[in-house]
Amino acid sequence: MSKKVVLGFSGGLDTSFCVKYFTEEKGYEVHSIIVNTGGFNKDELKHIEHHAYALGVKTHKAVEAEESYYSSIIKYLVFGNVLKNNTYPLSVSAERLIQALHISDYVHELNADAVAHGSTGAGNDQVRFDMIFNIMIPGVEIITPIRDLKLSREEEIEFLKSKNVDMNFAKSVYSINKGLWGTSVGGKETLNSYGMLPEEAWPTQVTETGTEEIKLHFEEGELTEVNGESFETPVKAIQYLQTVAGPYGIGRDIHVGDTIIGIKGRVGFEAAAPMVILKAHHALEKHVLTKWQLNWKDQLAMFYGNWLHEGQILDPVMRDIEAFLQNTQKNVTGDVFVQLKPYHFHIIGIESKFDLMSAKFGKYGEMNSGWTGEDVRGFSKIFGNQTMIWHQVKDSTKES
Repeated sequence: MSKKVVLGFSGGLDTSFCVKYFTEEKGYEVHSIIVNTGGFNKDELKHIEHHAYALGVKTHKAVEAEESYYSSIIKYLVFGNVLKNNTYPLSVSAERLIQALHISDYVHELNADAVAHGSTGAGNDQVRFDMIFNIMIPGVEIITPIRDLKLSREEEIEFLKSKNVDMNFAKSVYSINKGLWGTSVGGKETLNSYGMLPEEAWPTQVTETGTEEIKLHFEEGELTEVNGESFETPVKAIQYLQTVAGPYGIGRDIHVGDTIIGIKGRVGFEAAAPMVILKAHHALEKHVLTKWQLNWKDQLAMFYGNWLHEGQILDPVMRDIEAFLQNTQKNVTGDVFVQLKPYHFHIIGIESKFDLMSAKFGKYGEMNSGWTGEDVRGFSKIFGNQTMIWHQVKDSTKES
């Protein structure tokens, strides 16, 4: 009886090689699965399905994972205003984790003997997939032909041609990975420490030339409305905002980061909706949260983003931090006004019933209504009292 293997499948060169290698060289029964995190439309998914069956898979499954991706990961990235190295919204690294989790579920469902992915030995994804598989489906064999055989692209193409596989083998000048929370763009300019991607490399071209003011409504930290239009789920709101902000060329940048395996990497990305949402959400939080809520959120969110990037979504400490982040969002409700323009956006201001910047408590630098000058005089003396004692003791020891 053939060994049953579940293969995470994208339809590209690496995973196409895996299908042929497993079915014709190893005699495996291959069950392919694609986990859509917002990067494929229905026509593209149908094409990938046809391609999988043409290669020889036993079954093929497509999982629509946008909602589970949002509810288990993206929501907390928004609550934490998470930007890796103050730049990158974890567009690709986050989606790999939800893909690995869904693939693990499918292995359980089919009671498969093995699980496979097409990662090479050069990047982060191999660690993320392997680690989650080891945790979620312990004892199930993990097979990675591209990594283990150390195959070059040319060797994969030669093998597939020898199997009479008909597909486009021309390598795109730029490697693009699209998802709900942004699109990564890699090319020759990102292989070195200097260089910016040219205009034609960006998947979303700039077609808007003027300025536009939009209103985002957040309900307990989640985006629910854009310009007064409400959406069934935050996922739909994110997708709609992307169509509004994307044509301005907003959210383009280059991320330089430390990989899990110890080398530094450079990649371009565009993330119009994520960047606008994160900055708008943070602006609202600065008005409605206290100083120490903001302080601890920053610290925990930085760890959360870094640990998520390292693939550690299943560490129980992540549930603890998520509970904290969720609790901070009770008053993060209100409208944020944003001005869009080509390549830029600005937060104009917010309106919220929870706004702590209320005029009835005083105006910064002008008038106060909650205390007197004598109150401040006494507070200032007490607030610095221990530091004053420290300096007096230090000075007295010098004199003696």
